[in-house]
Amino acid sequence: MGFIRALADYEKLSHEVVATEDGLAAELYAPAPRVFCDIAELDGAPVGFALWFYNYSTFVGRCGIWLEDLFVLPQARGAGAGKALLQGLAKRCVAEGLGRLEWSVLDWNAPAIGFYDSLGADAMDGWTTRRLHGDALRRLGGAG
Repeated sequence: MGFIRALADYEKLSHEVVATEDGLAAELYAPAPRVFCDIAELDGAPVGFALWFYNYSTFVGRCGIWLEDLFVLPQARGAGAGKALLQGLAKRCVAEGLGRLEWSVLDWNAPAIGFYDSLGADAMDGWTTRRLHGDALRRLGGAG
């Protein structure tokens, strides 16, 4: 939760965090988890995390990984933790025969965009993320 709060602070979205440690633990340690988390360590101390889950591409015809959040503490940036987290997910994709590794990045986050560009990640121009949540989700979900 500390990493999630730090990420929310960085993204100026602290007011949107409603997750709890108990809720997160219930998801990550469920008998059949649907979300996973990798932790990066530097000198034995946790410095970053990648929270991810499997998705499916109808066009590729295979599962892939959606990286929901990637965060490295500011004092550990540049030490290779972020790259190691992404490399671990890429290795998982290759080993499991997955079609792709995808994520979103805020358009103002120039350091992250530069980092992703340096790894060869493609920007998906022409796509806009949409979200149903709150009242709109409840209205649609209750519409039988």
